[in-house]
Amino acid sequence: MCGILAVLGCSDDSQAKRVRVLELSRRQFIFLFSFLLILMLKHRGPDWSGLYQHGDCYLAHQRLAIIDPASGDQPLFNEDKSVVVTVNGEIYNHEELRKKLANHKFRTGSDCDVIAHLYEEYGEDFVDMLDGIFSFVLLDTRDNSFIVARDAIGVTSLYIGWGLDGSVWISSELKGLNDDCEHFESFPPGHLYSSKSGGFRRWYNPPWFSEAIPSVPYDPLVLRRAFENAVTKRLMTDVPFGVLLSGGLDSSLVASITARYLAGTKAAKHWGAQLHSFCVGLEGSPDLKAAREVADYLGTVHHEFHFTVQDGIDAIEDVIYHIETYDVTTIRASTPMFLMSRKIKSIGVKMVISGEGSDEIFGGYLYFHKAPNKDEFHRETCRKIKALHQYDCLRANKATSAWGLEARVPFLDKEFINVAMSIDPEAKMIKNDEGRIEKWVLRRAFDDEEHPYLPKHILYRQKEQFSDGVGYSWIDGLKAHTARHVTDKMMSNASFIFPHNTPTTKEAYYYRMIFERFFPQNSARLTVPGGASVACSTAKAVEWDSAWKYNLDPSGRAALGVHLSAYDAETPLSNKPSKVIDSIPRMMDFPGVAIQS
Repeated sequence: MCGILAVLGCSDDSQAKRVRVLELSRRQFIFLFSFLLILMLKHRGPDWSGLYQHGDCYLAHQRLAIIDPASGDQPLFNEDKSVVVTVNGEIYNHEELRKKLANHKFRTGSDCDVIAHLYEEYGEDFVDMLDGIFSFVLLDTRDNSFIVARDAIGVTSLYIGWGLDGSVWISSELKGLNDDCEHFESFPPGHLYSSKSGGFRRWYNPPWFSEAIPSVPYDPLVLRRAFENAVTKRLMTDVPFGVLLSGGLDSSLVASITARYLAGTKAAKHWGAQLHSFCVGLEGSPDLKAAREVADYLGTVHHEFHFTVQDGIDAIEDVIYHIETYDVTTIRASTPMFLMSRKIKSIGVKMVISGEGSDEIFGGYLYFHKAPNKDEFHRETCRKIKALHQYDCLRANKATSAWGLEARVPFLDKEFINVAMSIDPEAKMIKNDEGRIEKWVLRRAFDDEEHPYLPKHILYRQKEQFSDGVGYSWIDGLKAHTARHVTDKMMSNASFIFPHNTPTTKEAYYYRMIFERFFPQNSARLTVPGGASVACSTAKAVEWDSAWKYNLDPSGRAALGVHLSAYDAETPLSNKPSKVIDSIPRMMDFPGVAIQS
């Protein structure tokens, strides 16, 4: 992932001189702008710093070189340099698009080089032609117009702000805007902002977006091929890479497919056909054990990173600064990922493939066991996908980018989502009496007896949310730590201190204090979602079970009666370390396979 920062339409008039940054001369402003980019976003792209200025517009770029490291520095241009673009992301179909642009001459081999030329050929309507993850700012110097766009699901992070002088600011992270904009907000995924129209429009309009109930019969082979295609297209790289492997279903499938198809790719010719895998956890955690077994099965070069609860607590402030949220779920999961990303980058790897997005598409969270019918099941998956940019995508993007590492997420491939979300949701419903656990349609698609992708007990392993799987004592330790730093008196006045998204637990209050210290603006706190949630549900899904209103916690263990090591149902969740019950049987029988948790 790279970092982009742009200021468009900066004014010099006397009224604008009230704004601090515009009291400077143009030369001073360029210097300050360059310094701001390096200071705020250098971590996202340590390989190159680029700056372009035309009139009252400034485009800057911090590059993490993945494709064409030698010549793909940004900003990028069309032939006569009248169109300039700064991009964060990867365009997986760039070679196919180049063939459609036979009359154009490209300066680099960068996958992002097609964007300026596509604009020349098709105008603002080219964005849907891009297959990949991206955020970009494109400036047409011929009329000083510009467009800004973000990928379909919001895998790349992007924010937009407005200055008092009427300028528009664009940044990959909040910290690029929060000191200089009167108002700023998250740039909506799947949208385009055009200076010509002066507003947003949604370019991503898939059939599932309306939440209409689909009816395509489930075909396991169609689903399998679609996901294999999504993974293999992400093997496009000119630098060392690996896979994140927690030992759960999603990351294990990504690793299995990558290992199966890596030989013969350009990446294998450069870096060898043996795949590297990475896992993080507390000593003895469920994920470490399962990941080690999968790695041995696939024959990967496995890297296992350990951290302690104290290591995680010590990193919390850095995590909140980089992730830019006070959401409890996101911070819990981001911390071990943040620690792991630092280790991965230290050994020379610059890109990893990860398993985010599967639970949203297939209803993999354990609370989906309580979905009352297929209509509600499907609508909840739609709600979850639409919110991914505020949670898992934000975590995966920023936790890795904090250390100059890129994360790719094949489950959020546009074509794969179209296939998976067209399946009749009746097939996705969880029916324990029929041996259909969560994400059964995905498990069944890769349950190949002749050429197995994974061991059976891994293929049918119960869902563990990342913050749980790294070790249950991680969450319990966080609760104990925050309980020592947030008093009951502080909680009694929480609604006066934090009237918006008032924290309801000491853990949430602790994170909020840190966030407000870094990002005190009202616009910043409004970028973070809120509302009741259990086991990562939306507020709407909390209504599925009346008991959940007493156990509003994002941990998968809050799915009482579903998770094998659920919280003690007799005691509502508090800030004290949770009691884990061990009396529930650990073996679940399904047709043809015994599944060990």
